[in-house]
Amino acid sequence: MNNIPLILASSSPYRRELLGRLRLSFDCVSPNCDETAQNGEKAADLAGRLALLKSQTVAESRPNALIIGSDQVVECDGERLGKPGNHTAAIEQLSKLSAKTVCFHTSLCLLNSASGKAQQSVEIVKVHFKPLSAAKIDAYLRAEQPYDCAGAFKSEGLGTILLESIESQDPSTLIGLPLIRLCQFLENEGIKLI
Repeated sequence: MNNIPLILASSSPYRRELLGRLRLSFDCVSPNCDETAQNGEKAADLAGRLALLKSQTVAESRPNALIIGSDQVVECDGERLGKPGNHTAAIEQLSKLSAKTVCFHTSLCLLNSASGKAQQSVEIVKVHFKPLSAAKIDAYLRAEQPYDCAGAFKSEGLGTILLESIESQDPSTLIGLPLIRLCQFLENEGIKLI
């Protein structure tokens, strides 16, 4: 029996759905922290720092728990892309990604708030986009409305029509939570997964 509470430090419905696949009992707590990039901070470093910060922020109110923090930073031609938030910004993002290889840096932190031990990783997924016409971008965005997704597409949905290929060791990483690595971290903490 797993006695230590498991907390997902996120308000993301995508991460909640992914963690639910493991059939473990968990709570979600939205971390309230500043996610602004520091000057000169690289995408992978930003993602890693934010996953730890989210876990630490939630740990302040959960002193005896395993806390999962995660973040994703999208990088194209050295530029970081966030969640577009609206149709116009999403058109701009997908236009930039057309015919490009884009890196998704997805970080993971499992923090034992009782011991202070943190296990961390940053997983990289390379996504190769097809050349995208303005009409295809607009039609896709109207169909899926992925305005809350970094890069303005959902690989687990209709977004696959935009892609040439994906290079990844774990398909859940692109969606936002690297489950294979998380399973390793949980087992290191003595959590029985089945």
